[in-house]
Amino acid sequence: MNIRLVIFDFDGTMADTRHNIVITMQRVMRELGMPVADEETCASTIGLPLKDCFRKIFPELTDDGAEHCAETYRQIFFANAKSLVPNMFPNVQETIDLLHVHRIKMAIASSRTSASLLGFIREMNLTDKIAMVVGSDEVSRHKPDPEPVNVILSALDVPASETLVVGDMPVDILMGSAAGTHTCAVTYGNASAEELTAAGADFLVDDMAKLVGLVLPDNRNH
Repeated sequence: MNIRLVIFDFDGTMADTRHNIVITMQRVMRELGMPVADEETCASTIGLPLKDCFRKIFPELTDDGAEHCAETYRQIFFANAKSLVPNMFPNVQETIDLLHVHRIKMAIASSRTSASLLGFIREMNLTDKIAMVVGSDEVSRHKPDPEPVNVILSALDVPASETLVVGDMPVDILMGSAAGTHTCAVTYGNASAEELTAAGADFLVDDMAKLVGLVLPDNRNH
């Protein structure tokens, strides 16, 4: 592969946000008087737009009801944003730094809103290394649709054949495949290796450091 661009998912790929997402979802359910789903059920929705997360758990929700849940989530999240800044997974910072040194373009495609993403990117001091962020509010069709990737490819002027999409959920892999990119799944996130393989991931890694060997073959020992 000749990779010039890496598009990362955020939740479960770059940052360990599982606990923060679950507790915020459960707070929404309590506040709105809904049955409180357990951790595994909440975590199984990570990667979907907020409305779809709540609709997956509560299929009987109307569109307005799901939007109310999503808006309540946003209110709780932004009211507690400073205390909810997640930790990056091991070797994510080091990998991003190395790719940046080697002039690999990097972007993020996430089901989070762009405001949430940009806040985290600032807190993590990654603003100068991430060329572009595409949140759920910036596209009309969400993962697994290829639109988020296609928007980035067009803006950064890199062909799909020279792009690697990296994510922890099947929707990330399906999104990249639909856009014609190479795909790499991380197995330390919110989906199993079996689920990611079934989604058609070209590569699986259990540590972000192993991404270096895929993108920069001559630096695989760094």
